[in-house]
Amino acid sequence: MKKIRVLVADDHPAFRDGLCRFLEEENDIEVVGRPADGVEAVMLVKELHPDVAIIDVVMPELGGIEAAREIKATCPTTAILMLSAYDYGSYLLASLQAGVAGYVSKSTPVSELVSSIRLVHAGRAVFDLRGVKKVISYVSGNSKPGKNTSRLRQRELDVLELAAKGMTNKAIAGELNISQRTVQTHLFNIFRKLEVKSRTEAVFRALREGWLVPDDLS
Repeated sequence: MKKIRVLVADDHPAFRDGLCRFLEEENDIEVVGRPADGVEAVMLVKELHPDVAIIDVVMPELGGIEAAREIKATCPTTAILMLSAYDYGSYLLASLQAGVAGYVSKSTPVSELVSSIRLVHAGRAVFDLRGVKKVISYVSGNSKPGKNTSRLRQRELDVLELAAKGMTNKAIAGELNISQRTVQTHLFNIFRKLEVKSRTEAVFRALREGWLVPDDLS
């Protein structure tokens, strides 16, 4: 069985090493890097190309969000799981815009964190619903109307709702009885209309506009 290659970036040695020890006990996970700051994290991801990079949102030299942005620009296949002691809507929103696949709390039980690693590696998004509500509140109170506020067509909403549940393009295609290429076309149109770059950003935009409700993510 091919193991999930994971990099853990955190500037607190005790937390970082403790988490790595737990992860290395899993049969399907291999820890390949343990950077202590954002600069080292970016460098090691470029060198090692891990499947998943766990990044602390606040780190010296280069912050986690900036590091995530650089990683996605150079290593787009590496899924990023942001790990944080903070659940501020602004941090979560900035992480989404940087292209992360998930945002979980440092207080999350290790068993749930392990599950999150497997989920983001499989192409699914992982966000606590409490964080979802915070970012919706933050965006609603701080954003200005975008240049393109066109509503999505019903089929696009159908695709987005299934994407919000973490379904892959193949699963969405099967559920809606359409081809995977058609799913990709719908997602492209959704991103263009909503002026976003990822599924997760699109989901949060739809939540903010009221096109979806948090229960759709369950």
